[in-house]
Amino acid sequence: MLAAPLFPDTRLEEIHRRLLAYYGQSPEREVWDPLKQFIYSLLSSRTKTEISVAVTRHLEDRFRGWENVRDASIAEIEDAIRAVTFPEPKAVNLKRALEQITQRCGSLSLDFLKAYRTDKIRSWLERFDGVGVKTSAAVVNFSTLRRRAICVDSHHLRVTQRLGLVGRSADARETENRLMEMAPVKWSAEMLDEHHSLIKIHGQQLCPKNNPRCRECPLLDLCLTGTEMLSNSSRGKAGRLVMTAKKSAARLKPTK
Repeated sequence: MLAAPLFPDTRLEEIHRRLLAYYGQSPEREVWDPLKQFIYSLLSSRTKTEISVAVTRHLEDRFRGWENVRDASIAEIEDAIRAVTFPEPKAVNLKRALEQITQRCGSLSLDFLKAYRTDKIRSWLERFDGVGVKTSAAVVNFSTLRRRAICVDSHHLRVTQRLGLVGRSADARETENRLMEMAPVKWSAEMLDEHHSLIKIHGQQLCPKNNPRCRECPLLDLCLTGTEMLSNSSRGKAGRLVMTAKKSAARLKPTK
C-alpha cells in the first residue's frame, strides 16, 4: 500500500491560476437541463462547439420537442444533424437513447437524476450506446445537476499528458480520476467547469496537437514536454548552424 504524500499536489491550482491570468474569465455557460445537455454531448464528439450548439438548437426548432425527435425516423434525425461529425451512427444512438430513456423512466426527461448520487448517475448514463466517461461527466457537471466532475475531452487529455499529470497512455477515465484527486475539495462544480474551459482553450490556442506554441505558454516551466521540445529544437538549430559554417568554410578553402 502506497503511503500518502507528505505534501498536497498543488499543480492543478497553479495551472488554473496561470491560465485564468493568461486567458481571462471564460464566458458564462448557458446551463441546460440534463436531457438537453445529454443530447448535445452525444452529438458533440469530434465536432466544434459552435457547430454542436447550432445543431442542438436546430433539432429543437425543427422537431418542436424531444419527443418528436425520438419518434422521427433515423433518416430524418440524420438529415437534421448532418453538420456534426459522424452523423450516421449518432442519429442511431440518439434515437435509441431517447426511446430507452422513455421506456425506463416512463417519460422523456432526466430531471429525476438529481435525486441520485453522482457516481450512480454516471454509471446509468454510460449504459447508453455512444456514451462514455466524457459525456457522463458533461451531463453531471455542465447541466443543472451541477455536480463535481471534470469533462476530459481530447484537448484536456493532450494537455495533461504533456504536463506530465498523467501517463502518455492514460485514457479519459484514468485522467479524470487523477485530476479529481488533485483538484482542491473547495472547488465547486462551477470551478471544475471553468477549469475544463481553460484547459480546452489552451489546447486550442497554444497547445494544439501539431506545432504547439511552447515559447508563448504560461505553463512552460511546469511542462517537461515543452521544455524538451524547445531544447531539442535549439540543439537542432545549433547543429544546422555548425553544418552551414562547415560548408561555407569548405567553399572558401583555396584549391591546390
